[in-house]
Amino acid sequence: MTITPRARDVLISTVCLAGTLEDKLNAAAEAGFGGVEMLEYDLLMSSWSPRRLAAEAAGLGLAVDVYQPFHVETVPAEAFERQLRRAERKFDLLGELGARVLVCCSEKTTEGLDDEERGVAQLRTLAERAHARGIRLAYEAVPWGRVRSHAQAWKLVERADHPALGLCLDSFHVLSLENTSAALAGIPTEKVFHVQLADAPRPNIDVPEWSLHHRLFPGQGSLDVAGFLAHLQATGYDGPVALEVFNDVYQQEDPRHAATDAMRSIRVLTEAITAASGDAPAAPPSASDLPPAPHLNGFAFTELAVDDISGPLLSRALRALGFAHTGQHRSKPVQLWEQGGARVLLNLGPERSVAPATAAISALAVESADPAASMLRAESLLASKLARPRGPHEADIASVATPGGAALFFCDSDAGRTWLTDFDPTGELLPASPLLRDIDHVAITEAIDEFDQSALFFRTVLGLVDGVSGEITAPFGLVRTWSARDRDGRVRVVLSTTPLRRGDWAPAVSSPQYIAFSTDDAIDCARALSERGASILRIPDNYYDDLDARLDLAPGFVDLLREHSVLYHRDEGGAVLHFFTEMVGSRVFFEVVQRIDGYDGFGDRHTVPLRMAAHRRQRMRTLGSPPSSGSGEHRRDYSLAHLTALSLTPPELVDAAASAGYRYVGLRMTKVTTQEPHYPLASDPALMRATKTHLAATGVGVLDIELARMTSGDNPRDFLRFLEAGAELGARHVITQLPDADFSRKTDRFAELCRLAAPLGLTIDLEFPSWTETPNLTEAVRVLRCADQPNAGLLIDVLHFARSGSSIAELRDLPQEWFHYAHVCDAPAETPETTSGLIHTARFERLFPGEGGLDMRGILSALPDGIPYALEIPRAMLVAQVGPKEHARLAIDAARRHLDAVDALV
Repeated sequence: MTITPRARDVLISTVCLAGTLEDKLNAAAEAGFGGVEMLEYDLLMSSWSPRRLAAEAAGLGLAVDVYQPFHVETVPAEAFERQLRRAERKFDLLGELGARVLVCCSEKTTEGLDDEERGVAQLRTLAERAHARGIRLAYEAVPWGRVRSHAQAWKLVERADHPALGLCLDSFHVLSLENTSAALAGIPTEKVFHVQLADAPRPNIDVPEWSLHHRLFPGQGSLDVAGFLAHLQATGYDGPVALEVFNDVYQQEDPRHAATDAMRSIRVLTEAITAASGDAPAAPPSASDLPPAPHLNGFAFTELAVDDISGPLLSRALRALGFAHTGQHRSKPVQLWEQGGARVLLNLGPERSVAPATAAISALAVESADPAASMLRAESLLASKLARPRGPHEADIASVATPGGAALFFCDSDAGRTWLTDFDPTGELLPASPLLRDIDHVAITEAIDEFDQSALFFRTVLGLVDGVSGEITAPFGLVRTWSARDRDGRVRVVLSTTPLRRGDWAPAVSSPQYIAFSTDDAIDCARALSERGASILRIPDNYYDDLDARLDLAPGFVDLLREHSVLYHRDEGGAVLHFFTEMVGSRVFFEVVQRIDGYDGFGDRHTVPLRMAAHRRQRMRTLGSPPSSGSGEHRRDYSLAHLTALSLTPPELVDAAASAGYRYVGLRMTKVTTQEPHYPLASDPALMRATKTHLAATGVGVLDIELARMTSGDNPRDFLRFLEAGAELGARHVITQLPDADFSRKTDRFAELCRLAAPLGLTIDLEFPSWTETPNLTEAVRVLRCADQPNAGLLIDVLHFARSGSSIAELRDLPQEWFHYAHVCDAPAETPETTSGLIHTARFERLFPGEGGLDMRGILSALPDGIPYALEIPRAMLVAQVGPKEHARLAIDAARRHLDAVDALV
């Protein structure tokens, strides 16, 4: 009899899901899975200990049944002892997780041996160790391992003949060789310990697929095009040569950009062939010849574009890193920060657009032995020269535009008159003992459409050689990386992109960028910077536990790394110690690097998802933590009320709130007027799904939903689906108005609405616009007292309170538990004389805090300390001028200036 497993009995591997481990477990549980197959790097990225992880999973109704991968191959005796030590640590880990199956994947390294007898013996020894711990090993063949097929794997398992050793069968690996289950014949079912399921289209022949969709221009890939063409030329070929590139990206790209890349590639190809032949040019160089790339001597500076919000944040971050503000540009709002040989410019008036309240790398500058020759080469490669406005007697620095929009400068800082002379000294001295030495490398995130173009640009214009590149499985999807350096390793550039970005789910940090600085001692540097107040990015303990298990490091060394959140990697070329700062200005952070024995890479590639997950936790912590008086900076939670930016859909509102720094949003789910847009979250599944996705991705919460407006003809039960939708979104409160002259009726209906909302965890908060039949605080209080419901509350809207003539003294005497949050805005002190005037001001002409004449502080001082402030500030004219997202940012900036400063003094 065949037994088909129930859906809940099928595990889902965490590799199937995007996000951090917390996101993955919640998604698995919500979908109805009963357990997960845990991928190792998901655990390493998590801040939870294995025991905490198991407890959190159990709380969601999930079991962690299987853990993978543990890489094995036949190795010499000394290496096998290390493998056994690592295995024992993994067995400990499985015990803490409650897992009973460890998937052991075949691998192939330079240390491995083709020795079947030894391999069988080593598998048997591993199985015996696992058996003693109650763990079963599921051995899996993979096409890139030393054991490549399930038939080979079964032969080893059968010969080892141990009850704790069986097979892991992956449907894709088995069926991609022969698309028939007959391939499994001869394998006893009892020796199959784990099965992995995956489907896939039958692939086309590799070469045509590759040829018709993924070709690149010469120099962008790994084929020896230069050798191919050189061979033809050596044999006397002098006929036509054409570039024929089938590429899906280029076929959707601006043809001018693609043509530029084509010309750059063919010019550099010609240069490479000439250099390889060693022949001198047959004729004097012409204007079409490519000038050689001058020697580079490091970075002159990196410039960050900032504004009045991100600028002070970056200044504090640089000072905490030991930089000194040594210069101020004489004609531009540009600051010079220096430490050792590292220089960073903060430009508060950048010529490129930058999203408000963020920072971005706006310029790179390299030290060139011949800036004029560098500029000539760049122009020969069709780089666009930048026209730079400059004041009298200021240096004329050669610069071109990169494909991503940043400027690339060519400098010679040792020349008589340089860019440094454009800065007036501030009087601030450089640190006598710098912790940081130079700029080690700069990393930029590019859109997929610009990634190959940018890589070609930097490599050809600067004459760089390709470095480490590849693809990384990260928490929010695949990340593709590229790097290059000059021949002396003084200039390094790293690019990354997300080639498969799809849908609304996205990381909290958009297009991150960073500057890496070199140091002589990463651990001492991390210790000193922490003492200076630098925000070092915390790395989970699980990473260090795994590091200790994998590598034989000096006693106490891993503890030092753990204490200071320093990462470690070594390869055949040397070793590196490095650490990161937290994110500053929404997308920028810094790295500190110590290279040892000529190490030439950028750390273990698996630390990229580790760092991404840590930065997401920082983002979520920043949004989710309540104000702390001990933090040195008082922060109140703010919510973006939908009326402030009503033209934004709910997903757009969530993104705008996250970008501006709001903790919450309020969502307007019912249409109040005939002119306003309608967002039917209660009845539109697609809109609900998109909104929930954006909430999950950003960490923004829903504070309230609106509007349950009950007139004389409304039935509270008509709002049930509205309430349920609010609860599904995670809302806490429901705004209610009672434009009904019958006190008894409106009170009864208010009470019934409260009873409907109570099982959903919602409060019903009564708002009293002065033009309605519940026009002031006194009438609203009567309703609440007569309704007598535990989840009833009062929403104090500063404008409505002031316009209704309500009493602050009466407000101060009311029960504190009635007040869950407040609607905050300002307005002119004069009250409009007509109802239409009152309504117009409330819906279209409110002011930012501090701009009007309302007694905001007096009203808010009568409310409980620490409640969230929802900014409901519709300003039709300003929104038309700057757009709803910028308007939302301006609103919270004004509130923080006017209200947070007062809070901090209380």
